[in-house]
Amino acid sequence: MTQVSSAHVVEVAGAPLTVADVVAVARHGAPVRLTDGVLDGLATSRAVVEALADDPVPHYGISTGFGALARRHIPPVRRADLQRSLVRSHAAGSGPEVEREVVRALQLLRLATMATGRTGVRPVTARTYAAMLDAGITPVVHEYGSLGCSGDLAPLAHVALAATGEGPVRDADGVLRPAGEALAAAGIAPLVLAEKEGLALINGTDGMLGMLCLALHDLRTLLTTADVAAAMSVEALLGSDAAFAEDLVALRPHPGQAAAAANLRRLLAGSSIMASHRTLADDGTVACTRVQDAYSLRCAPQVHGAARDTVDHAHAVADRELAAAIDNPVVTVDGRVESNGNFHGAPVGYVLDFLAIAVADVAGMSERRTDRFLDVARSDGLPPFLAHDPGVDSGLMIAQYTAAGLVAELKRLAVPASVDSIPSSAMQEDHVSMGWHAARKLRRALDGLTRVLAVEVLTAARALDLRIATGLPAAAGTDAVRRLVREHVAGPGPDRHLAPEIEAVVGLVRDGAVTRAATDAVGPLT
Repeated sequence: MTQVSSAHVVEVAGAPLTVADVVAVARHGAPVRLTDGVLDGLATSRAVVEALADDPVPHYGISTGFGALARRHIPPVRRADLQRSLVRSHAAGSGPEVEREVVRALQLLRLATMATGRTGVRPVTARTYAAMLDAGITPVVHEYGSLGCSGDLAPLAHVALAATGEGPVRDADGVLRPAGEALAAAGIAPLVLAEKEGLALINGTDGMLGMLCLALHDLRTLLTTADVAAAMSVEALLGSDAAFAEDLVALRPHPGQAAAAANLRRLLAGSSIMASHRTLADDGTVACTRVQDAYSLRCAPQVHGAARDTVDHAHAVADRELAAAIDNPVVTVDGRVESNGNFHGAPVGYVLDFLAIAVADVAGMSERRTDRFLDVARSDGLPPFLAHDPGVDSGLMIAQYTAAGLVAELKRLAVPASVDSIPSSAMQEDHVSMGWHAARKLRRALDGLTRVLAVEVLTAARALDLRIATGLPAAAGTDAVRRLVREHVAGPGPDRHLAPEIEAVVGLVRDGAVTRAATDAVGPLT
């Protein structure tokens, strides 16, 4: 895969990166730039480390072993071996390769921590990481190996190993090559690690944080898509929008709930389908004949809104982490080198697990709306399973099975990883966060939510077609999405091969086309 160019240059200046910066570099190949001020700061903190390296008193990570071996003093002649051995031994991952965007996020975030000047690495080390990112050299990192404490050790070690010219990498075109060969082709000299640098390159929460940043970016689109899908379903199921009224929603002042309800009102405005089951009272007020809808329709703002508020909380945690300098030991502002516990992944692990719970619940509600379309007892006059000739045709019967299977998987993925802990390093590391595992399962959960929402959009679009066929135009926002779907998937008719149609709509959800179609029609959605 050729690296995507970007006009967005991400400046690594010691100030916190943003989620958008991480996405730009990790997913879109934006170049990075180290400022002169950062390089000067690195030189200053490096001088502190080099002074301690000459001290006969042992200092952890500089002149000692690591973890449970921290009490062994290492003589100067063996310290290059110490750093090299640390990286080689900790690059112990196993299993499938982790996605390119995750590794690039991890590389960038470790570079950002170096740029704070608190790790004590040399300027050349930071420049090497920046050069690898810009050259599109992506070390091979494996699915298994991190316990999330002391940070993402194994994944980070695979990156550090590649920077020294060892191990496999993917080049900018995605070709698997030896690291030394790829570095040479890009004109990058392999690093020879000095005191403390091996530890500084592997002791951080960068993998789990990178995946959190990517997930937050994707969830913003998916939760707006959930509102779009819910609006399509409320309309096509002849539901009521009365429960979404601003004054009713304001009685419970959660910001996410207010945003979701506002989206639903905007998306449903002007619908002749909605108007078809409203009546005019003697006093001139308009009332809906649908007294009270099922929860999956009526409570969409509450569930989608709670998920939004969870994303906001997770974003606040990510922002704090992006402002952090995570290493052990750390070079303090006043020149001390101190051990600490900031590498523990609990803050990130908790919100990753929290997001997986929200994702499962939003998907579960979406699947319930899909199911209502297919049951003649609950679909208000729509044909069984939305089939063309029920009995001969099965319609979208098995599309709901697919959604149900995905929701079942999402419930399993919602089981928290961060409550687990398996001690390691001869009981020196006797409580770990499992934050990496929380991040890995959240990525799978986001894929599942994407697919469940796609099934609802596909189903609701067919139901809207059937309502429109009776002479009732849909709302501008929902109809724009229906027409988008029709550009890729044919409308109601005899049974066709369904899997490609589902996959086509999955693509529309994943790349944001569904939300763009809606916003083009009704204006910005929150």
